[in-house]
Amino acid sequence: MNDTVSCDNATTVEEGKTVVGSVVLFVAGVVGNVIALGILYKHKRQSKRTSVFYVLVTGLVGTDLSGKCLISPVVFASYARNLTLKALSQDHDLCAYSSISMSFFGLCSTALLLTMALECWLSISHPFFYQEHITKRRVVMVFPVVYASCLLFSLLPVLVMGSYKQYCPGTWCFIHMTPEKESARFYSVLYATLLGVLIVAVLVCNLSVGVNLAKMFRRQRRRSTTTLSFGAGHKHLAHSEELDHLVLLVLMTVLFVVCSAPLTVRAYIGAFAPDNKDSEDLVALRLASVNSIVNPWVFIIFRTSVVRKLVSVCCNYFSNANTDSVPELKSNI
Repeated sequence: MNDTVSCDNATTVEEGKTVVGSVVLFVAGVVGNVIALGILYKHKRQSKRTSVFYVLVTGLVGTDLSGKCLISPVVFASYARNLTLKALSQDHDLCAYSSISMSFFGLCSTALLLTMALECWLSISHPFFYQEHITKRRVVMVFPVVYASCLLFSLLPVLVMGSYKQYCPGTWCFIHMTPEKESARFYSVLYATLLGVLIVAVLVCNLSVGVNLAKMFRRQRRRSTTTLSFGAGHKHLAHSEELDHLVLLVLMTVLFVVCSAPLTVRAYIGAFAPDNKDSEDLVALRLASVNSIVNPWVFIIFRTSVVRKLVSVCCNYFSNANTDSVPELKSNI
């Protein structure tokens, strides 16, 4: 038995629900993304050379902003007329539009985050290959490929297999995670599996980058025992562009995992052990939608001088701790 009333076939917005929450999330998402784009534009004007990583960050922020501007007006229209998406249009066109848009922009953001992780991994683990083959012009070509692939996948419930469902309070739709049809269940599992693979891939890339940076630090520390440039060398490493990229990427990855993992779990439960808990599905879906709202704010906070100084202090702390151990190593030799 459902632990909450299903809104799949409702014609009016769930009683007691207001547009205030949606407006707050919309404003937070738009303002955050606009500020992030402003920071990126300022960085481009001040920097002589814009890195590939910043091209990808700009694409991610622009994608999140586009998603907010294309999805939210439909939600506002639903609240304004007190009608659900299915009731607002014939043949449930708006519900299909909402489902396709949400799955499309969710997949795009995830794919771009993986691309950022791969870029960071290549720049650290395979620097010669990176310098020779990875250019801004080639990276820009990633965007149409990502958009086309995600759009094709998101259209499958309408064209071939899968189905969508209207979720409470009736102002938005998404992939049906507890369908009865076998083809629809297969699509739900496929979507969850794709998210799971992307999560693992991003985590593996970040872990590999962290390990390689640690190895670089140890090699530099060994060289510093025979020179007087230890402090300057480590300071250069601590403030390197790669380290900045890694810290930002890790923050975004943690947010991505927290927001996306529940949706993956609920999709598998709905396919193999359905419990008909619409409220838990709704929580997972809302968490997934929050990702694109918080992402730009993570970037904005990371770019502040306070946070960057905190990262510097942490690096200097570990640097001093390792420096204290150098004389003891020398005496043992």
